[in-house]
Formats: sequence, C-alpha cells, structure tokens
Amino acid sequence: MRKTILSLLVMIITIFLLTQSTIHAEEETLTLRVYNWYEYIEDGKDEDGNKVGPSVMEEWAADYKARTGKTVTVVYDMFETNELMLNTLKTGKTTYDLVCPSDYMIQKMIRENLLEKIDLDLIPNYQAYASPYLKNLFLENGWEDYAVGYMWGTMGFIYNPEKVNEEDINSWTILWNEAYKNKATAKNSVRDTYIIGVFYVYKEELDRLSGDFVAGKIDAHTYQNQITAIMNRTDSETLAKVEEALNQMKKNIYGFEVDSGKKDIVTGKIDINFAWSGDAVYAMDTAEEENDMNLNYIVPQEGSNVWFDGWVMPKGANIQLASDFINYLSLPEVAVKNMNKIGYTSAIAGDAIFDQIIDWYGDEDGVEVDLTYFFQGTLSNEKLTDGKAIVRINERGRQFDAQYPDETIIARCGVMEDFGDRNEAVLEMWQRVKGSVISIWAIVIIVVIIAGGVIIYYFNNKSKKVRNKRLSKRA
Repeated sequence: MRKTILSLLVMIITIFLLTQSTIHAEEETLTLRVYNWYEYIEDGKDEDGNKVGPSVMEEWAADYKARTGKTVTVVYDMFETNELMLNTLKTGKTTYDLVCPSDYMIQKMIRENLLEKIDLDLIPNYQAYASPYLKNLFLENGWEDYAVGYMWGTMGFIYNPEKVNEEDINSWTILWNEAYKNKATAKNSVRDTYIIGVFYVYKEELDRLSGDFVAGKIDAHTYQNQITAIMNRTDSETLAKVEEALNQMKKNIYGFEVDSGKKDIVTGKIDINFAWSGDAVYAMDTAEEENDMNLNYIVPQEGSNVWFDGWVMPKGANIQLASDFINYLSLPEVAVKNMNKIGYTSAIAGDAIFDQIIDWYGDEDGVEVDLTYFFQGTLSNEKLTDGKAIVRINERGRQFDAQYPDETIIARCGVMEDFGDRNEAVLEMWQRVKGSVISIWAIVIIVVIIAGGVIIYYFNNKSKKVRNKRLSKRA
C-alpha cells in the first residue's frame, strides 16, 4: 500500500514538474541581437527624438508573436565604423545574430570565415522583392551565400549650380582646380578618398574606356568590370602616384570631413561636397526647406563607387530568427518606412517602393526614366511600365538621380573591394597624407603652447635670480 501511494506521489510530482517545465518553455522569451549603423532603421521617433510610434523592430516582434505565439525581444546596438564593428565581433564579448557591414567588410568577413551561410529559402520576401540588379551584383562577387542587401547608393558631388560650372563638376579633377580653392571638401576616409586619387591618376585611361563604351566598342558589363579593376589598384607605383595627387589636392580643398560637409554646403560655407548619395538627398532636401536653395548631385564622368550595406549572420547566430527578421525587412512596405527614416535607398524593389518614387518625383508631364534594371520582375501586373517612371524634369540631376541612377550612371560605377594584404600599405599612405596636414588652429595651439612655455621659463628664471640674490644677501 505504501509503495502504491509513494508511486502515485512520484507520478503526480513528475507530471507537475513536466507541466511547469512546459509552461516555462512556452513563456520563454526569444532574443534577437542586432548590430547596425547609427540611425539606420525606422525607430519610431520623430526628428527631435520623441517616440511617436512603434519601431520596425517592435512591429516585427508583434508580427512574430501573432504568427508563432512566441515572444521575441530585439537587442539593438549601434556602431560608427566597419572596423569598430569587426573588432567588437572578434573580442567575442558580445554575440550578435545580425550585423550590417559594408561591401568591402563583407568580403573581409567572408575571407576570415566569420559568417554563417544564408539560406535564401528562409527569406522568400527577399527573393521576391530584392532588386535584380543588386542580387546579380552579389552573385557576381560571390556574396550571395553570406549576405543580403539592405541599402545601397553611389558616391559623387553635391554642388551649388549657381557657383560651380557644370563642365567642371563632371570630373573629379575639380578638387584640384584652383578656381574652386577652399570651396570643396573630401571625405576623412582612406577608402573613399583613395578612390578620388585613383580616378585622378588614371583619368586618361578612364576617359578612353568611357569613349569605348559610348562608341559601343565595349558593353556595360565589361565597362564596369574594367572600372572596378582600376579603382582597386594598390600596387606600389599606384600608391606613390595617389599619395602625390592627394597631397596636391589637400592644398586646394577646404578640408577633410566625415559628416559636416552636408551642413557646410547648405550654409554656403562650401560649394562642392564629395558625398554618399543618401547624404546628398539629405543636403538637397535641407537646402530647399531651410534656405530655398537648389543643390544638385552628380557622379563624375570618370566613374565612381557603387556601395552597399548588407545583412550578415556571424558565426553562432540564430539563423532561423535572423532570417525571419530579414524576411520582414524585405517587405516593400517595410522597406519604404526605413527609406523614409534614413534617407538612403533600399535594396528592395516592388510596388510600394515604385509607388513611393512616383509620389515623391512623379509628373504626368515629366520625362520618362527607365528603371527596369532595378524593378524588373518585382512589380505587379497592373504596373504596365515595369520600371519606367515619369518624373519631373527638374528632378534630373537632383534627389531622384541620387536615389535611383539610370543605367548610364550605373555602368561607370565599380565596386571597391577589400584590399587584403595591401590594406596596411594603403593606410600608411593615408596617414602620411593626413599627417602632413596641419590646420591653422593646430598651428595657433602650438604657438600658444610654445609662447606659454617661454613665458613660464622667463618668470621661473627671473624668480630664481631674485631668490638667489636674497639668499646671497642673507649670507
């Protein structure tokens, strides 16, 4: 009897513990850890930082709960540079499921075996709506197994058309043109500014390629590949020529900057700013709203860099959960929210994106722009244009072209790659270029320090002489 009672008690306790364990498991909260650039996603805040609605992360968590019954929270951290992001990952102190590096850094991370492979079957929205242009770009460069596109764009010049000659601004050489001395800025970034130097050094070669392309001697694919090869030259001879060119350039420009250039051109402090296309859109919008001033954007004729930021999964990531989040971000209506927030161009196409373009720039009496290369295969049947947008003619060369360059611009944009074992040599060259630049304020500070030292020395010496005289009198 006692054994029977004991067995029943054990059974009851076991059932209770199993029930509690099941309940606990059902109530367990999943965590998605995301590492992204600052202000690079819809966060539900207004321009003043006030919370006005749910963020994209909160909307996804609610959607995930509705679909699966499971609660998920997002731990969202931010970084300022690709290099800082990589160092954080390598320390291993914090693990992440999703990270958003730039093109060359993705290459580096793949080469160092830091990433999980992406299963495209888990992100059907990306397969359906990602721009065929960007998907093909990833395929050609071997990134499709490890990354998906998030934002993309070009690099070029924001400029004031009332102060800058249209022919001059169509070439990178304008940064060396004394007619615009102290009226232009370049990026305080080794990779971005290195491009400028390469295009300046190899201008004649690039001009010949452009002529061959226009004449139909080479196709767009060949043209782009050859530009990519030129802009990634890092041999010793090229480095020496680029260093000399940049040393000449820095004497002519207003200075190197990271984020202040777009503000300086809006206020009229400068007339030319070397900029990422997303920043160009911000500057043009701000100039219109605050100063009733029109600024333009151009990708110089020699060529430029087509850049992108993409989602990757570091080793050990929760692939299922990370893939679900990417799939949500790949919905065109969600991509529109992110575009509206950060001002950059999404890698996602589809109806909602196309409709947004028409809403921003459309005009029945405007000019037709063929964006088939970007939208083909992602639009619904009622979109008979399949990528041909009718936009206001005065938008050409401005915000529209910054966000959606046509194929003639894309053709002369290569992809800047990771420099591999030449990274150190390029960085050393850049340090020499930057190190030889001493601002007027630095000179003033140095003079003040030296003068202060002289004054202190003088008075100390004088005090010693007085003290010695007093001591000699006492003696």
